[in-house]
Amino acid sequence: MKPLRVQVAAIARQLHAAGWVANHDGNVTARDGARFLATPTATSKRLIGDRDLIEVDARGQVHGAGKVFGEIGLHLAVYERRPDVGCVVHAHPPCATAISASPGNPIERPFLAEAVVSLGPRIPKLPYAQPGDAARAALAPWCELVDAVILGNHGALAWGADPEQAFLRLELVEHLARIAVAAAPLGGVEPLPEAAIAPLLAARARAGIGRAADRAVATATQLLGDAPRPVVACAPAPHSPVPTIAPGGSGGSSGAMSSGGSLAAIVREEIVRALGKPGA
Repeated sequence: MKPLRVQVAAIARQLHAAGWVANHDGNVTARDGARFLATPTATSKRLIGDRDLIEVDARGQVHGAGKVFGEIGLHLAVYERRPDVGCVVHAHPPCATAISASPGNPIERPFLAEAVVSLGPRIPKLPYAQPGDAARAALAPWCELVDAVILGNHGALAWGADPEQAFLRLELVEHLARIAVAAAPLGGVEPLPEAAIAPLLAARARAGIGRAADRAVATATQLLGDAPRPVVACAPAPHSPVPTIAPGGSGGSSGAMSSGGSLAAIVREEIVRALGKPGA
């Protein structure tokens, strides 16, 4: 097997060869013991060699020469929550990025059986967030559940046990996106029948392709259902799974408020819904 540095550099160049990055776009990292190898910032992936890679620690601090890219927090968020992950790849594949920059997400629900086994029953599209703490917070809840995400107005991110698996997952996201774009004039893709999902998730759980896949059956309901919405409650039942918000606006013991919300906004939304009137 080729040294890890050689593998990471090769994947970086492959991103450019595939047309998934331009200028200084994209980044690749790989777990190397207690540290991480990373492509340097402000460098075309076309030019990356194994000696160009930098080393960073779990806080994103560079050890040695070089400068780390601004999205390192996204990569570290995955590694922190997924000890089985050895590589994270971020790029701007054209069709997946078109989805990231437009309304909707036609690849969120599976329409190819093979994709369910490889990526699970959902490819979420995260809302746009500035690189840094906001982007990391948006990604964090998904790290244990999925192996790839669409980043709103920001391309796609995928991870795997090694550079090859992470790249293949990103490749599959772009493949699905190309199919969805091609199907749009024909009426769009048609999701798989609900009855087909369970046996495919069972196959995913047996495949031995990572922690999210191992738990595919257990997390199916969570992934296929809508995320629970915070509600205002004075005294929710102790066993209630519904997220709550403390009077000051911070998350209660049952969970945190979804991004972008506030206590006042949720109160207003609940009142408008009760009155049956559209929001202003």
